Amino acid sequence: MAPALTIGFDADDTLWQNERFYRLTEARFAEFLADFAEAGHLSERLLQAEKRNLGKYGFGIKGFTLSMIETAIDVTDGRVPAATIRDILDAGREMLDHPVETLPHARETLEKLSGRHRLVLITKGDLFDQERKLAASGLGDHFDAVEIVSDKSRQTYERIFAAHGDGPEHGMMIGNSLKSDVIPAIEAGAWGVFVPHDLTWLHEHAEMPENMPRFRKIADLSEIEVVLAEIG
Repeated sequence: MAPALTIGFDADDTLWQNERFYRLTEARFAEFLADFAEAGHLSERLLQAEKRNLGKYGFGIKGFTLSMIETAIDVTDGRVPAATIRDILDAGREMLDHPVETLPHARETLEKLSGRHRLVLITKGDLFDQERKLAASGLGDHFDAVEIVSDKSRQTYERIFAAHGDGPEHGMMIGNSLKSDVIPAIEAGAWGVFVPHDLTWLHEHAEMPENMPRFRKIADLSEIEVVLAEIG
């Protein structure tokens, strides 16, 4: 009998909404700093700060909030009002308190695959926030394991598919980020399934890996069973 397939699922913008709340908060941030910087310029400065701070703060809302504060200080030459800093902190807290909105077909797909395959949630970001979202989503019982990692690389998938399955060659990763979910999983030897989301953080953009035989693209999670049937 062939080894069982281990299927990894990304969380943010694959199983539930995430980037939308960042965009809404960024729009509020632009309103807070409207007297000091034009929205487009502010967005560029914020993205630079986020990238610069990833190595120290990691991915997630807390790092995003700190990057907003840093950007506010920089674009105002240190003259940002304390009240604006308070507004930024409040906006970050609201993001942490926002209800979880699962995406279409997420629950039904997990219900169908649970028990037939080993399911592993593989997500990066702040530990407390990711645990909160998983608990609030009501999807946790469908997973055989949960891996909350600081970043996603080929080595990440090699380790996870070895620990929770029969190695990467018998693994599949499903997610909305080519850069984090799909390409490194394929490089590790697994299948990589791309599920596009309408909103994707610029830092996660990558070229479509059309020349990789283990790459698949689907419109939404309802099509994953077609892929599974195809690869046998």
